[in-house]
Amino acid sequence: MRFGNNSAGTARLGLAISKRCSKRAVDRNRIKRLAREAFRRARPELPHVDILVMARDCAVEAPGDALLAELDALLRRIRPLKREGADGTIAR
Repeated sequence: MRFGNNSAGTARLGLAISKRCSKRAVDRNRIKRLAREAFRRARPELPHVDILVMARDCAVEAPGDALLAELDALLRRIRPLKREGADGTIAR
């Protein structure tokens, strides 16, 4: 999962689930659906960043609840780099 600063007023999600991950569209769409659901639940607490989700091959075999829990945990770890009104770039 990669992320960067965003000038829009809210967090945004990008999905890059390639055919290398799975040849079957149904598998790729399942991963996308779970990533969107995890993002929808975490969005109110997220800073204004762009998030890019790139799936690995093992995501295809992972059960849905395990994949969703992993995405939730990763999204909770995202913190803003800069506090509101702070001069520096790292939050302290």
